[in-house]
Amino acid sequence: MRSLVMTALRGTLLVASLSVAGTVWAAGAAKPAFKPDIAKGQTLAAACMACHTADGSRGAPANPILQGQHADYLVKQLTEYKNGKRKNAIMQGMAAPLSEEDMRHIAAFYASKQAKPGAAKIKDTVALGESIWRGGIASKGVPACAACHSPNGAGIPAQYPRLAGQHADYTEAQMLAFRSNARANSAQMQAIAYRMNDAEIKAVSDYVAGLR
Repeated sequence: MRSLVMTALRGTLLVASLSVAGTVWAAGAAKPAFKPDIAKGQTLAAACMACHTADGSRGAPANPILQGQHADYLVKQLTEYKNGKRKNAIMQGMAAPLSEEDMRHIAAFYASKQAKPGAAKIKDTVALGESIWRGGIASKGVPACAACHSPNGAGIPAQYPRLAGQHADYTEAQMLAFRSNARANSAQMQAIAYRMNDAEIKAVSDYVAGLR
């Protein structure tokens, strides 16, 4: 009799386990992988156009060019504006109502665009800018920018932003913000900028604008 009870109990437990496993599998299978919608991103980005233009291209030099920027990097920045890790009153207000999915849609829209080339404007500092970009400043412990952002400024998705063609004014402003700790969402960049003087920051920022 005991044997029959134990057998029945094992059978019940097995059925229950299979039922739970089936439910978990079904729940997992029912949730497809998230796929950003570029068209939806364009709609959501309508509020961004006043500062970043309709497609994130070459607007005011004080604002970054978003065209062709890595989607993961854009999501990271929007997330950090929203949670306050990166400070900017305007961008914190813009990011506040966005969900993670909204951010990914917007980022996919800007990333889908072909970035337009820019140009360096200060001919007297091009050599210094190139030297810093390609070789860093050994005497100050400043590494080559190209090591993280790639020789042509294309960056590395999800890790380092594309800088090629970026407005020199914007790049310079961000470097100065890193140096003063006004921008504190990258300890690596804060340490690098802290070792550079104004002339070095300006030279490499201008050089970056002409990379392609």
